[in-house]
Amino acid sequence: MYAMLSNLLEDKKGELTFTCFGAWHLCYILALAILLFGVIFYLKSKNESTRQKAIRLSIHCAFAVYIADFFLMPFAYGEIDVEKLPFHICTAMCVMCFLSRHNSFFEKFRLQFAVLGLISNLVYFIYPAGVMWYQIHPLSYRVIQTLLFHGLMTVYGLLVVIYDDVDFEWKSCYKDVIVLVLMTLWALLGNALYTGTAHGQTYYFNWFFVLRDPFYMFPEHIARFIMPPLNIAVFFAADLLVYAIAKSNSRCCKKNYDK
Repeated sequence: MYAMLSNLLEDKKGELTFTCFGAWHLCYILALAILLFGVIFYLKSKNESTRQKAIRLSIHCAFAVYIADFFLMPFAYGEIDVEKLPFHICTAMCVMCFLSRHNSFFEKFRLQFAVLGLISNLVYFIYPAGVMWYQIHPLSYRVIQTLLFHGLMTVYGLLVVIYDDVDFEWKSCYKDVIVLVLMTLWALLGNALYTGTAHGQTYYFNWFFVLRDPFYMFPEHIARFIMPPLNIAVFFAADLLVYAIAKSNSRCCKKNYDK
């Protein structure tokens, strides 16, 4: 059984490889776009109960895909990939979005988790450099799982923005800053705990890019001081853009309704 699953899920090598913005990547992007527009169009004429069920289903599916990966990684990679622990904003927001649907305290930050999850997962889906580096077949488990997870998180975030019962108020933006600061501290903790040398192996992580910038523009000894506040500023700016678009769309819908 192990051999069968390992052969099925292992990285497939060959002439055909997954590349960013290659034909297969564009097909994945097209599939996500069709799914997004299809779900949004379908829910447009549905009642609030159906919309809430769809929103919950999307985050439950994303969380299931994330958790299942830890059980399937030993077959696919021969080990559990520590880097997939929830110290990146993509995976951390998945866990927090799921908790916000089942816990009254975290529910207070439901909108913030969803918006930050939407931004981070959509960006990674559009530029999945981490998958490209492996130079594997576009239909390998690693590619499918990664893009499926980020795609589902994008669907969830967009559905929350469009259909969930949340208020995009500028006065509540302080919550986004709180989440980003805590996310940065959480990533710093993860990097501090898991980075080091043991049993002849060196483990070095860069969760949430708080130690090195992803484009290597800053020297490493400087980047560790620049990246934490820079990440907060960049994500908060993108967050405000989503707020502005959502509020603008809300005003347009209200005008059409009044007419």
